[in-house]
Parts: sequence; C-alpha cells; structure tokens
Amino acid sequence: MKVLVATEKPFAKAAVEGIKSTLEKAGHQVELLEKYTEKQQLLDAVATANALIVRSDKVTEEVINAAPNLKIVVRAGAGYDNIDLDAATKAGVVVMNTPGQNANAVAELVFGLLVFAVRNFYNGTSGTELKGKKLGIQAYGNVGRNVARIAKGFGMEVFAFDAFVPAEKIQAEGVTPVAKVEDLYACDVVSLHIPATAETKNSINYALISRLPKNGILINTARKEVINEEELLKVFADRPDFKYVADIAPDCKEEIAEKYGDRFFATPKKMGAQTAEANINAGIAAANQIADYFATGNERFRVNK
Repeated sequence: MKVLVATEKPFAKAAVEGIKSTLEKAGHQVELLEKYTEKQQLLDAVATANALIVRSDKVTEEVINAAPNLKIVVRAGAGYDNIDLDAATKAGVVVMNTPGQNANAVAELVFGLLVFAVRNFYNGTSGTELKGKKLGIQAYGNVGRNVARIAKGFGMEVFAFDAFVPAEKIQAEGVTPVAKVEDLYACDVVSLHIPATAETKNSINYALISRLPKNGILINTARKEVINEEELLKVFADRPDFKYVADIAPDCKEEIAEKYGDRFFATPKKMGAQTAEANINAGIAAANQIADYFATGNERFRVNK
C-alpha cells in the first residue's frame, strides 16, 4: 500500500525516519509531501495514496474526493477537527487520531504559561505562587490527567469536571471531581482541554469566566472556537484582575493586546505538541496504526462512524 505523509509543517527528522521504517517493514511504500504551499499539491499527491498521515493539514471533502484509493487517514495528534469526518465516512475512509501521544507536551506547556502568568509575565513586579492554589481541569482526558500530575508537584489542589469520566475514577487519582462545570470556576485557575464540537463552541462565556475568584486565570491549550470571544472581551473590561493565556490566539487578539495586554498572552502559533518527543511519538503511532489496520483491520482509534 502507498502511504502519503502530507505535512505543511514537517515532522522532525527522527519522526520521519521512524514512520518510514515502521511502514516499510510492514511492506508499505512511503511518499513524503512536506512544506507544500498550494492545495493542488496535496490533491495531486493524494490521488494514488491508500493511506494518509497528516498533522494540522486540512483533509477536506475535496481532498478525500481526489483520493479514490484512500482507505485510512490518521491525524498525528489528538484533535481531528481539521478532517471532514462526514465526507470520509461517505467515501468509506476510516479516520483515526493518536490520543495521548502529545499529552505530556501539552500539559507541560500549560504550566509554562501558568508560571508566566502568575509572575506577571516577568515584568519585574511581584507575582504569586502556585502552591496552595486551586486548579480546575475542564475535561479529564489524557492531557487533563497529565496536567493533574504536574499540578500535584506544585502543591496545588486539583479539581476536574468531565461528564464522560466517572467521578470515582477521577477521585481514585487524587483529584476532586465536581458535578457541574460551573463549580469548576470557583478555582483560582481553570485549564481547558475540551474539543471543539457543536456543544462546546462558544461555551466558555461570560457567565462561566466571571465566576472565577479575584485574580482568576483561564488557560486555553484546547481550541480557540470554544471561547466566546465577544464575552471574553466583556470579562476583560469588567474584571481588571482577570488574566487569559493561550497557545491558540483568539481572532480578537489585537483588540485584547491593545486594551488588556498586561493581562493576556498567546503564543504566535499553536505550540502544545511542538516538542521533539511529541512529534516523534505521534508520527510513529500513526504509522503503527496504519500498519495494524492493513494487517488486521484494527480500528481501535477510529473517530468517524
């Protein structure tokens, strides 16, 4: 089978070598399309592919329709909102992600952002410490569990809300579950790890954010779409003590930076998975999943119906 690795932002060299080695040992051919600048390049390359590995590259209905031999797409990472799942299902294409491979990298970034925020963005003024503060984790998946692990090392009290994870499981890991998402916002810091779905888009609104106590901090390493940006601006205006830090900049970032720049920071691009280790882990996991799918039909990480 022909496996196309299409990455506008290429994998690390070690990851590419691992992907090629894994797939070639399984008898597959690997083709690379790196740093492409035009959609047509992807459309041309996918025309003869049986499998596709991507990172944040957009796999639209047009891309899927241009690939008549395509059987499987694997997103090397947890999020998969860059792939048209309905179009893939209609075409009989399996879509998978690689959950957990980037989890530690994202969790460590959460604390890089958080320490930066509580120390007033290193502006020379006196900040605060994390020890004894309450941290709320919204969505207790792979990333959330790693965030909890690190938070305990800082001596923080850790709380979590996840409608799909039993409270007993959360509690068994030394984290306090809360029954309602509103209760989570009683914490000093809330870290978002929810996907962008019809239910979650714009769900982080004024009513929730304004529940944060004085000097509350909201951290977003999830998706920008979950934030109601108009209401985020209202929180900034009404709460001179509030801080927002993210690794995915809001569309209104210029307005926030101009008016409230001393309480806001966003990385230039999404950086949660931007470590050598996460890059390698996710790439090789994607290759293994493709090899396993063709060998045994294993669809364990399938995300479309």
